[in-house]
Amino acid sequence: MNRPEPMSPITEDDIADYLVNTPDFFERHASLLATVQLTHPQSHRAVGLQERQAQMLRDKIKGLEHRIMDMIRHGNENMVLTDRLHRWSCELLVTAPDQLAELAVDNIRSLFQVPQVALRLWSLQAEHAQAPYAQGASEAVQILASSLDRPYVGPNAAYEAVQWLDEPSQAASLALLALRSAPGQPAFGLLILASPDAQRFNSLMGTDLLERLAELAGAALSVLHEAKA
Repeated sequence: MNRPEPMSPITEDDIADYLVNTPDFFERHASLLATVQLTHPQSHRAVGLQERQAQMLRDKIKGLEHRIMDMIRHGNENMVLTDRLHRWSCELLVTAPDQLAELAVDNIRSLFQVPQVALRLWSLQAEHAQAPYAQGASEAVQILASSLDRPYVGPNAAYEAVQWLDEPSQAASLALLALRSAPGQPAFGLLILASPDAQRFNSLMGTDLLERLAELAGAALSVLHEAKA
């Protein structure tokens, strides 16, 4: 006589599948809901199912509130930066050409609270070729600038341009912005922003604002650039 094969034990997954596929189970056994006891995540005491569900909802709402607050904070920060960029652009529009470079640097330092800023331009019109900002950009720097499709942000990797800063040893992180008269043109300048904070400019940060800054600076300072025949 053949013995019946032993039945496989019921697993938690079997129970879960049954409850999911039998939505009226707790309607037929409503008294079970009042007797189910779970462990509270903070106090570790036994609580009823309804209280545990309420706690889960409170935790979810709290998490959503934190996300909303983060979104509001980032939105406010972006509005502040956008306002500063607008103010900086307006200043450039009403500044005389021979004062543009100095004002661009000073306003970046003050409006965006960047500890150190330096600028070098090359291939300038004759009347601007002897200005301080037109000195000291080697061929290697010019090649580096033209190779930058977007701003470099990251640690101070002993770039030659760091020596333009007042305190090169205090530059732990950098942003290097190539300046062009128009997209796709060779660079005619390099703007360097530096901070003693190693995380102020890092490879994980977005560069949209810096890209706009470079485009605006390049367009404004292009009036100093040597005209090509």
